[in-house]
Amino acid sequence: MTEMMQKAHELGQLIKDSDEMKALKAAEEAQAKDEAAQELIKEFNMKRMNLARDMQEGKIEQGEAIKKNNDAFNEMVEKSELIKNYVAAKKAFDKTVNEVNGIINIYIMGEEEGGCTHDCHTCGGCH
Repeated sequence: MTEMMQKAHELGQLIKDSDEMKALKAAEEAQAKDEAAQELIKEFNMKRMNLARDMQEGKIEQGEAIKKNNDAFNEMVEKSELIKNYVAAKKAFDKTVNEVNGIINIYIMGEEEGGCTHDCHTCGGCH
């Protein structure tokens, strides 16, 4: 168990030191320092809270609330290059983490989704 925990720490450090994490941190810091971006985020959060309240009170259907929320988010992103950069960096980082998790799951589950199990007894031959 100790070796596995050590490898988990190493993997965590590699993710922390990745270009994707560095880009995310830089984008987050730039966005946090920008007053205009922070104001847009506050406005979006207020719209989101109002939509949630209206949905709870039955004033708006869930589907319409989701659409209005997505529209407000897209509008906010389009108004600020810093927010747009943060969103792109977050997507890239999340993609990397999901890929790492996918690889780990391959080894845990013993197979890729619809693909090679790396166990030659389970298929008719290699690609």
